[in-house]
Amino acid sequence: MASQLLPKLTRYIPLWQRTIPNYPVYWKGNPQLRVYLPLFWMKMIKWPQSTASDTVTFEVHPQMTKYDVKNYLEKIYNVSVLSVKCHLSRGKDRHHPKYGFTIQPEADQRIAYVQLAPEHAIKFPEIFKEKATEEENAVKEQKKMLTESDKLRRKEWDRMDMPVWFR
Repeated sequence: MASQLLPKLTRYIPLWQRTIPNYPVYWKGNPQLRVYLPLFWMKMIKWPQSTASDTVTFEVHPQMTKYDVKNYLEKIYNVSVLSVKCHLSRGKDRHHPKYGFTIQPEADQRIAYVQLAPEHAIKFPEIFKEKATEEENAVKEQKKMLTESDKLRRKEWDRMDMPVWFR
């Protein structure tokens, strides 16, 4: 049903640049409209500086309001939200290297800072956590030494018949 509301596109528009259509008004006698998946999107962001344990940062769809963010998290993820603060950060302008005029500005980003209840803390996932054992480290070191010796052998291929002390 929601796909019928979207306009027909002649070219592909990325998800973060699409507009969300207004939800149709319900008139008595019409069938009930059901939305199974939201048309909005949210992306969790990890900041380099440390933030409070109950505060989570999201990049959200530009048309989302703080009420949309709160309802999205409460209805879909069953997380109690205490407060939401949103701000729109302007994208950087890309300038032509020779002439200096603006070529194509980056898209604006809407950032949402969400404060959760203490019992519902969301932790940013550690996907690329290194867990190298001693054996793996030894194997890596051995491979590194072999590649260095190969480089040296290739570099001095014409002097291999001379003694080492003369090279």
